[in-house]
Amino acid sequence: MAQDTTGSAGDTTAHAASATQPEMPPIDNSVSGGETMPKTNIEATNNLVSNAISAAKDAAKSAGINLAINPNQDPDEAAAEAIHIGRTSFAFELDGLESAAAVGELEEALNDLAGVDARIVYTSKMAWITAQRTIDISVIEEVFRTFGIDATLTDSSLRRRMAWADVEEGRYNRSRQRHRRRRYSTTRTSARRQIMEEDRALEAARKAGFLDGAETRVEPTEPTDVLFTARNLLTRRRLIITVLFSIPVVAISYIPSVQFDGWQWVIAALALPVVTYGAYPFHRALIGGLRRGMSALDGASSLAILLAYIWSIALMIVTPVGNREYRAESELVAIDPISFENGALFFDVACVMTIFLVAGRIFSRKARTNLVDQLATYKPAPNSTATLVSKIRKTGQISETEVPIQKLNVGDDIVVPPFGIIPVDGVVVGGSSVLNATALGIGNIAAKVNAKVYAGCVNGEKALKIRVVSTGHRTWLAAVSRWVWLSSMQQHHLDALATKTASFLVPLALVIAATDFAVWALFTGNINQAFATSLAVLGCVAPVALAVSASVAMRHGIENAARKGVLLRNAATVRQLDRVDAVIFNRVGALSEGEMTVETVTADRGENPDLVLRVAGALTLESDHPVSRALVRAARESRDASSDTSIPGWIEVSHVEIDELGSFTGMVEIPVADSDGYIEMRNVEAKLWRPRNLSDLQGRLAAAAVSGGTPLVVRWKGKDRGVITLHDEAKADATQSVDELESMGIETMMLSRDTYPVARRYGDTVGVSHVLAGIQPGQKEQTVRSVHNHGAIVAMVGDESVEHCFRVADIGVMVGAMSSLSSPAALEGTAADVVLLDNKTSPIPWLFSGARRMARLINTNFLFAWVYNGVAIVAACLGILHPMLATVLMLASSLVIEFRSRLSRTF
Repeated sequence: MAQDTTGSAGDTTAHAASATQPEMPPIDNSVSGGETMPKTNIEATNNLVSNAISAAKDAAKSAGINLAINPNQDPDEAAAEAIHIGRTSFAFELDGLESAAAVGELEEALNDLAGVDARIVYTSKMAWITAQRTIDISVIEEVFRTFGIDATLTDSSLRRRMAWADVEEGRYNRSRQRHRRRRYSTTRTSARRQIMEEDRALEAARKAGFLDGAETRVEPTEPTDVLFTARNLLTRRRLIITVLFSIPVVAISYIPSVQFDGWQWVIAALALPVVTYGAYPFHRALIGGLRRGMSALDGASSLAILLAYIWSIALMIVTPVGNREYRAESELVAIDPISFENGALFFDVACVMTIFLVAGRIFSRKARTNLVDQLATYKPAPNSTATLVSKIRKTGQISETEVPIQKLNVGDDIVVPPFGIIPVDGVVVGGSSVLNATALGIGNIAAKVNAKVYAGCVNGEKALKIRVVSTGHRTWLAAVSRWVWLSSMQQHHLDALATKTASFLVPLALVIAATDFAVWALFTGNINQAFATSLAVLGCVAPVALAVSASVAMRHGIENAARKGVLLRNAATVRQLDRVDAVIFNRVGALSEGEMTVETVTADRGENPDLVLRVAGALTLESDHPVSRALVRAARESRDASSDTSIPGWIEVSHVEIDELGSFTGMVEIPVADSDGYIEMRNVEAKLWRPRNLSDLQGRLAAAAVSGGTPLVVRWKGKDRGVITLHDEAKADATQSVDELESMGIETMMLSRDTYPVARRYGDTVGVSHVLAGIQPGQKEQTVRSVHNHGAIVAMVGDESVEHCFRVADIGVMVGAMSSLSSPAALEGTAADVVLLDNKTSPIPWLFSGARRMARLINTNFLFAWVYNGVAIVAACLGILHPMLATVLMLASSLVIEFRSRLSRTF
């Protein structure tokens, strides 16, 4: 990892302070318990401390450290300014330093300059100076000239200063702007830090053995298990029958003018099929839960329906309510003690509760779109056929045959008609068109010869001839469907918490209802009113709303991301994305397009640049890496454009090897001058390698290595012959993506093998805050782990080449999976938590912002469900909530959760 070489201001301060601070006499602190130190001793001590502080401030000021504090300046801006003004070191070669006696006087003169710390080594005639980065070098050189000495900056110091001058001002200005934008996210970052500290404390407790005594015991049935009502039983036919029988029951119960003698027995008969057949799915779930020892989410509603009907029948038998001349006036909102004193019928409550439950569950099921089912519509039907194109060997004629898609093999050619759905993954071998790839979330694809096409894509207006690459479950459409299905099935801890609390809510509601009945009956003596309040308690609880408060929103969010070509592994990934505060981009694959071109070729003195380029091309001929392709292409172009016959058109190469650092080594046959100056062809060992830092090269080659793009050094016969720089364009959306991440308060870093000046220059083109330069492929995993160990929640972004880094990062984000993975089957084995099918970086900021919004949505859903249940139960217990209204509120709360959860589809 490369970084700027800066001096230590704190060491300078301490050194200067120790030189100027007066020696303090020893102070006797052995004062007995009740005695107090004499006033003169206290004053003397205070004077000594004040003198020491003043001396330290003077020393710091002489070292160039500004102690002034601006109370109106933002701390983040002050930090950015401090980094900008920071210190660096310079090395000077001295010409004219004749005597060692002048060294002390010269050092003293240099140290008198503000912020300068100088050391001179007489034997090597070198001066080492630490100063502020913004210092004018001519001021230091003028001091040397007054002593008759010519001081010249060394090559390394000059290169470092030039590199800093090129990029630092832009970095500083961007840093100030980003610090201003980051202010709004301070509270959020602090919360994530607190969560991280809690996790660390828990891990420390575990390592210390505090949790060793805890037993992990798996119950045959987990306490978080609940029974949902069977969806296949909630049919439209059941709803229609329930409504037809319930309409006369409700009308007669609430309109006294239509009531007739014996009407209550008529509505009891009409309500019976509603209670038995209409509410059967809920009764079935209740019985199943009792048999398994589990909570049925609709168990409280099922019990309320049964009790309402049975209680009404009992009242008709034992009270005057069953008289033929009885007339009733029902209440809709609150419970009237007077009207309930002589009895009341609840057939209407049982019927309306059943209607609302059946209708609400059907509506929720219809409203929950399933992406897996939608993707299935893009798959060809099992009985569909494809037009197979083949050539008859004897006659040479082309024949077209309709064959079942199951009989298509790799290598077959098929014709897809206009507006047809492509049934296989393949390569276009004829025609051109524009494909709609909505099924994979990657927009439109311009299909032409040699372009890749995928199953599920809808063809445009022109027919295409496609060569089959993969079929059936081996296609990308099938891999995405499997990923989405598995992601939706995996449960997150918050989802488990919601289900667990919902399972506790049902028995809790039963206990509250029983207690409420006893209290009302004991204190009022009105058992009808007591039953009405208990029925309201059972009717208002909404365990379903609590159970789906997290799962539905999470599933909508995961499917919404998949529609945009972003695959999330599970719900835990969304929670972890919400906590990320640092993103590391691998330069190649994440920020660059991947297509490289040769930018410059710089040969050392006496060397031929064309020969340098052709040796590099020969060594990398067999490699398919973008760098190798660029070198080979440039070598061929150089050969075709050159008329120099002293260099062979192509260089023979043998025994090529690639080491762990990615360097190419081999034997090449090139023209070499012998001791007499004659040129002859000889086999020599050549090497193509990549410099890691500025010390690897010297002279003009060192300057060339830091002046452009990615440098590669060509060496033969043990000597570096030239430097080739390559350029790869940054992705069109990389700069905007990085800027959006910074605006969200997420720190951005770039991982690169290049030397720091080259990597820093490229990082500034896209706007990343930090550059981790000189990192070899084998060191990337350790670098990511190091950033994490410094307290950051890290997301690693890159292609398949950094797969090993995904395992050590908190979140691994693979970019361009459809182009980097060898096959769709490799998608299931990747260590990445997030997979971007396309090669764009624009979805990355949306990924983090969407995860944060989804996390907030789930938290508010969870809070709303609990607040509603608490308020509704209290209102029901107080008798201000009618059972009918309680049922309406229960359904409304579930629909509110459903509606809010659907908002995650718009993120």
